[in-house]
Amino acid sequence: MMDLAGRVLWRFPGCFGMARVLGPSYSLRCVVFHHISPMESPFTSGINVRTTTKEFEAALQYLTRHYTPVSLQAVLDDSDGEGLPDRAVLVTFDDAYASVAEVAAPLCQRYGVPAVFFVNAAFLDNRCLAPDNLVCYVANTYGMEMVTNAARCLQHKGVREIRSLADVFTKFFPSLTLSERGEFLAELRRLAGISEGPLAEKSALYLSAEQLKSLARFDFEIGNHTYTHVHGRSLSPEEFSQEIDRNQAELERLSGEKVEAFSQPYGSSKDLTPALADHLKRSGHRAVFLSESTANPRGRQHYRLDRVNARTDRDDALFMDLEVLPRLRVVRNRLLGKHWHSVAENNQHERFAAKEASTNPEGH
Repeated sequence: MMDLAGRVLWRFPGCFGMARVLGPSYSLRCVVFHHISPMESPFTSGINVRTTTKEFEAALQYLTRHYTPVSLQAVLDDSDGEGLPDRAVLVTFDDAYASVAEVAAPLCQRYGVPAVFFVNAAFLDNRCLAPDNLVCYVANTYGMEMVTNAARCLQHKGVREIRSLADVFTKFFPSLTLSERGEFLAELRRLAGISEGPLAEKSALYLSAEQLKSLARFDFEIGNHTYTHVHGRSLSPEEFSQEIDRNQAELERLSGEKVEAFSQPYGSSKDLTPALADHLKRSGHRAVFLSESTANPRGRQHYRLDRVNARTDRDDALFMDLEVLPRLRVVRNRLLGKHWHSVAENNQHERFAAKEASTNPEGH
C-alpha cells in the first residue's frame, strides 16, 4: 500500500512540496551504501549490503537531479542545518569493501558527488574476513545449521532462536560481548574447516591500504566504523581504545587526514551508549551516524545524524525512502515515545528477513 502511494505521489509535479507536509523540516538527507557489485557472492548473499552498479549509477543520477550533494566537511562546518543548501544530501558508505574504490568512487567523481567512507581497518588488504561476511559465507556454503551449532558454544545466549541470518545480526550478535563474539567466530571457523587468511585473500572483498590512500583524489573522506565491525553496546569502556581509538589512528596514518566522524555498525541508536558517545566526543569525533532511516530535522545534533538505506531499483522508491518514510517515522517515534527503539530494530529484522526470502528461498 505504501509503495503504491509513493508511486502515485511521485507522479505529481509538486511531490517534494507535498512530502514536506507529512512531517518535520528535513535539513540533511544522508544515504548509506555498502558493496557496489553486479554479482552476488556467498560472502554477501542474504545480508542486504549489495547494490548493483547499474542501480548505484541510477541513484547518483537521481540524487544529482533532485538534490544538492554536500561533503562531510560542509556538514561538520554547519552547526544548525541553516547553512546547508536546500535538499542537501550526504552520500556515505559503510564497511571496507574494495568495490567502493573500484566502482563507486569513479562514478561519484563522474557525477560530482563527494562522499564519506566509514572503514574497518582490520580488514584492509584482506587480512581476515569481517564477521558478517564469515557468517554469511558459512550459511550459504554449509547451511544455517552449522552457524547454529557454532553458537552452541555459548549456551546461555538463546541459541534456539537462531534460524536465519536475520536472527544472527539482529538478535544474537547484539547480545554478545566482544570476547564472546570471538569465541563464536573461532568455533564457526573450526566447524567449517576454514583457514581465514587464505579465504579472505581469495575473496578479495576489501580495500587495500593503497586504495584507501587513493580515495582522497575522488573527493572521499574517511570515517571510523570500529576496528572489527562490532555493536557499540557490546563494548566495555576498557575496550573503546581497542575498537575506536585504534581504528581512528590506523585510518589517519594511512589516509594522512584527520578522522572526525563515526558510523555505528548496524546503525542502531541502542549501540550509541552514553559511555560510547562521551568517548567519541573526547577522542575528537565531531559527528556520529546511525542508520534508522528517520529525517534529520533542522537543529539536529551532529552526534546523532541518521541515514537511509534506500531502495535503488526505481526513482519512486528512492523518493519514498528519502522523502516520505523518514518523515513518517519521526512522527511515529514521537507518538511511541520510549518504545521506538524496539520498533526500529524490528524494522531492521524485517529488512534482513525480506532480503533472505528473495535471495535464499531455502534458507542457505
